[in-house]
Amino acid sequence: MNKTIYAQAFKEEVVRKMLTRGNRTIADMAAELNVPYHSVRNWLRNPNMAHLHRAAGSEKRPQEWTAEQRLQALLDTNTLAPEELSAWCRERGIFAHQLQAWKAEFCLPAKPASDTAEVRKLRGELTSLQRELSRKDKALSEAAALLVLQKKYQALWEDEDK
Repeated sequence: MNKTIYAQAFKEEVVRKMLTRGNRTIADMAAELNVPYHSVRNWLRNPNMAHLHRAAGSEKRPQEWTAEQRLQALLDTNTLAPEELSAWCRERGIFAHQLQAWKAEFCLPAKPASDTAEVRKLRGELTSLQRELSRKDKALSEAAALLVLQKKYQALWEDEDK
């Protein structure tokens, strides 16, 4: 049986990656890191790695930030130069594009109350136009059918005249 011995620093790094793996499974991450699944699972359960669990649990992922925290982040980074912004983002574990997305979310124009009445009016117009289109479509298909019947009728009577 081939047993590989891993350094403690390597084990800790694998556990850190596992704790921040997102939606991926342990098996997928173990295969990606080329480490046996059961070794990784045992390292995650190891009480000596508990300090890593606490550290990972204390940091929030950017998706878990509250609206107030996001707004504060935007206010803090509004006047930073690109280099300073990158350093600020690295310290907090986020990306600059996430800040831009948050800014876009906060800068959405507020919908006025009249929008709902306007939307209702437009929906009413839409349904009436759809009804009218349906009625005209049926009339057109009926006219086309009558034309076809008329041509067949004329062709039938022309054959009898000969």
